[in-house]
Order: sequence, then structure tokens, then C-alpha cells
Amino acid sequence: MSVIVFGSINMDLVARTPRIPAPGETLTGHRFETVPGGKGANQAVAVARLGIPTQMVGRIGNDAFGQALLRGLQASSVNCDAILTEATTHSGVAMITVDDASENNIVIIPGANGLIDTTDVERLQPLLAQAKVLLLQLEVPLEAVMAAAKLAKQSGVTVILDPAPARTDLPTALYPLLDIVTPNQVETSQLAGFPITDLETARKAATVLQQRGVGTVITKLGKQGALCMTPTETFEIPAFPVQAVDTVAAGDAFNGGLAAGLAAGMPLREATQQAAAVAALSVTKAGAQPSLPTRTELDAFLTKHGVTNPRADS
Repeated sequence: MSVIVFGSINMDLVARTPRIPAPGETLTGHRFETVPGGKGANQAVAVARLGIPTQMVGRIGNDAFGQALLRGLQASSVNCDAILTEATTHSGVAMITVDDASENNIVIIPGANGLIDTTDVERLQPLLAQAKVLLLQLEVPLEAVMAAAKLAKQSGVTVILDPAPARTDLPTALYPLLDIVTPNQVETSQLAGFPITDLETARKAATVLQQRGVGTVITKLGKQGALCMTPTETFEIPAFPVQAVDTVAAGDAFNGGLAAGLAAGMPLREATQQAAAVAALSVTKAGAQPSLPTRTELDAFLTKHGVTNPRADS
């Protein structure tokens, strides 16, 4: 069974500088690079590199960035047949400045991502018959996200929402359409309406989200691991100890690992543990999609940390 990712495809334009420039200031930077990104595309690559059939539904512009983004997805074995090339605007871009202290500021220009609408949901529909999981994020118009979630729910496909970028205005009608929601601490605080500082406040927030209709809440807590609350049980998944180099796309890696595990037939606990391992591996390398591990790398990592290979063959 396959995973479908419905969401954003961006080119990240990354400038490395000594510090973040002040308003009106010009700085000389160290390095510039273009890196394929976008939360949707990152998650699609994360799933596909773990050996799960993956299809991406989204839009790119008819420009050089769009063609490069398409080639990058295809090189990771993502099925791109449902990606529309939009002639009226550019591909989505994120302009990122990263300083020597690893602080950053980011400007996202949606471009083609901002034009995603119900016609993209129509292209999603025939794919759902062979899918087990639909991955969603919030970098494309919310109306399309809701329509995709509703269609997948009606088709019996597991719907996972990564509620990023964080926002406070999710419609109440969206929550019952979500089988799993995977916020980090900031996003959980935004959704629940109070600060998340520890496991106890994370539990309270998960209860709030379940009362709104979400099935399972998996709160990503960084070095504290992840807290998973289902309708019947609550459990913690410890973080894997690693030396972090770059945390970009760690959340996307987690969601990709989770979706891949569920699509392969793993129980939720094992799939969540796999997600934590994929996220841990991703922070040991720089970049978004370049940091996402292969199945071979993940298996070696799990063996190194004494984890029995949780892969299911069903």
C-alpha cells in the first residue's frame, strides 16, 4: 500500500552569514546554496527513501526551480504524475538566512503552492484506492487541505496532519477528519492555547485536541522524545541520542518515518519509534531533503542502538 503526500514543494535559497542583518544593512555572506524543500516534498522524500511507494500531489512553476524540484523528487523514487506544472506563476521558494550561531530567518513565497485548490483534490481522488496513508501539512491553502482530508477519510485512508506552519485558526470541522496529528511544542501551544513546557502539559494539550475530534495526538518534544496519546492508551517514545548538525526537516523526517511504518503494517508504537529514529538520523546531516535517510541507513542506525528491526512485511 502506498503513501500519498498532498502539499507544498519549494526551493530553499539559503544564505550563510556571520549574523542576521539588521534592517537596511548589507552583509557579505559565507556561502549560498539552493536546496529542494517544502514540507510536502520533504515528507514525500522521507517516505520514499524508506522503500514505500509514494505519490506527491502538488504544484510547481514552469521555471528552472520547478524542473530541478521535479528531478529531485524523481531521483528519490517519488511518483510525480500528480504534480501540476503551473504556467501562471513561479515555483514556491523559501529565502533563508542562517548565521554562525545557527539562528535563521525565513521568507516563504508560496508561488504555485498558493494556487492549490479543489482541482488538485480531484487529481488526488483516483490515487486513494491504493493508498493506506495521506500526509498533509499547512503550507498550501487550508480549504484544499480540508477537502483532501475529507475525501481520504471517506475512502478509509489514514489521515495524518503535520500542523505546520503553526496557526491558531484551524476550523473545528477539520479535527474530526484527522486520524493522527503530529505537532511540535510550538504548534501544540498554538493549537491548545497554552504553553507546552513538559510531558504533563503535553498530555493536557493532547486531551484538548482529542476532545475536538482528533483520533491520536503525537506531540514531538525534541530531546524529550515524543508523547503519543490514542483513544485507548498513552505512551512515550524516547529520543535517540545523536550529535545534531542541522535540525531543518527533522519534523518532516518524523512524519515520513511514521507514515512509512504505518503503510508497512507496523503497530503505532513501532511506527512512532521508527519516526523518532528517522528524525534523529536527519539532524546528523545538513540540509532538508539531503538529510533524509535511506532504509539501509535506518536499519543500521536501529541496530547500532539495540532496537529490534520493527519493519513489518504486511
